Amino acid sequence: MKQKTGLLLALLLVLSAFLAACAGGGSADEGTKEDGTAPAADGEGGDLVLAVLSDASSLDPHGSNDVPSNNIHANIYDTLVRLTPDSEIEPSLAKEWEQVDDTTWEFKLQEGVKFHDGEDFNAEAVKKSLDRVRDPEVGSPRFYLYEMINSVEAVDDYTVRIKTDYPFAPLLSHLAHDGGSMISPKSIDADYAAMKEGKEPGSVISADPVGTGYFKFESWDPGSEIKLVKNEDYWNGAPKADSVTFKVVPESATRVAELETGNAHIIDPVQPNEVAQINDSGSAEVNQELSRSLSYLGFNTQKAPFDDVRVRQAISLMVDNDEIVEGIYDGFGIPAEGPLAPGSFGYDENIKGIEHNPEKAKKLLEEAGYGDGFKAEIWTNDNPQRVDIAVLLQQKLKDLNIDISIQQMEFGAYLKQTAAGDHDMFILGWSNSTGDADNGLYSLFHSSQHGDAGNRSFYDNPEVDKLLDDGRKETDPDARFAIYEKIQKTLIEDAPMVYIHHQEYLTGVAGNVEGFTIDPSGIYQLKDVTITQ
Repeated sequence: MKQKTGLLLALLLVLSAFLAACAGGGSADEGTKEDGTAPAADGEGGDLVLAVLSDASSLDPHGSNDVPSNNIHANIYDTLVRLTPDSEIEPSLAKEWEQVDDTTWEFKLQEGVKFHDGEDFNAEAVKKSLDRVRDPEVGSPRFYLYEMINSVEAVDDYTVRIKTDYPFAPLLSHLAHDGGSMISPKSIDADYAAMKEGKEPGSVISADPVGTGYFKFESWDPGSEIKLVKNEDYWNGAPKADSVTFKVVPESATRVAELETGNAHIIDPVQPNEVAQINDSGSAEVNQELSRSLSYLGFNTQKAPFDDVRVRQAISLMVDNDEIVEGIYDGFGIPAEGPLAPGSFGYDENIKGIEHNPEKAKKLLEEAGYGDGFKAEIWTNDNPQRVDIAVLLQQKLKDLNIDISIQQMEFGAYLKQTAAGDHDMFILGWSNSTGDADNGLYSLFHSSQHGDAGNRSFYDNPEVDKLLDDGRKETDPDARFAIYEKIQKTLIEDAPMVYIHHQEYLTGVAGNVEGFTIDPSGIYQLKDVTITQ
């Protein structure tokens, strides 16, 4: 009897295993993966696919200043400290710190951390990265974030002392910025060697980026996709996904199709008129996050007729921000009064921008000697809303006899051309990654930042320069706020740009994806994302 019972149980177990294998569509042996290791926990593993509008411009965190690039850097590199979504500072590669005096900060570093190439992360590595971003020969567009640093000293293997030329209140926020990413010393040395051979700064680092982050670089097919793989040895716990693929998909409808068919897990951006479709699909939903960013129409203030403030004000008076937010963005976002977004230090809710007033605009243009109008170009990249804004302005400015032509270009070329200053007007955005007025204003408006660093309006106002410098050096929060309040009022009056709106980030997320968020500066948080099969 026992023998028959045992045989029956054995047959039942075999049958159960067979049925389980058939139901799963896989092999009968589900206890191990092909490499012989145990399978990941439910929801972990897999290739996380993101379909995005624009490719990165550089994988060197010291060599670019755009959000598509930052979103790749954030996965490959770490910074000394992190900025939480609530703009609080928390430890990262620096586990603790103290301000020794007004101009001296000391950081204690995590021990046992390795770069992806096996190099040790230590105080010398910190010094090498922060020295490089400040090196004039490198010419980093992130230099402005760290130019106040006088010296970086490796006190011992895991202690770093940073001295600044003057007291600088937002130093920790700047060290949390992507520009403060820690790059492998070996990679930095190789990049300098390439520079001596006549190659561009960042050529080595961008081609093979090496950080300490939770994903490692695998490949980049420019204009097509970037592939990252899990760093199993990440010092702060490995990510959930085995890999991440960023696919460049310029067409919005194609991105939505990729999401709905399961070929992409996350898409960015979602167009406002696609939100309802995705939310009603039953397979995905739209993640909404109010940003600290600014979208704007910039003038080349060095070029006639935009060197005349009356012309800039006249065009500003023709722009109805509420109409743009409601008509183009379907109500997603906030009309801007000035350059700073709510949630940023220095934002003043009482400041009022230039209001829509076509009659006043005509009078100003006549005063400036352009009553008969003129011809000009508006440049934009392939962002659909920016194209729509350009078309709307083209129609609006006809009432001022301004004949506008629109030139649309690929994002990388667009950044290069606007940095060169060949444009009349252009539509772009700025993401305030630190949450501080210094980052929200200095790069866009200080005369030292013309071009690639951020000031593509080529704005030059000695009074604003001085106030921006003063805001960096002032440590009293109330006094700093008063400085930035004055700067914002001046910038509204001087109108180097039309401050259009503070956008709401809209990203499409598949129903089988959990743990995805996007921070107020537009950076994806991918470490804890899981995919349920």
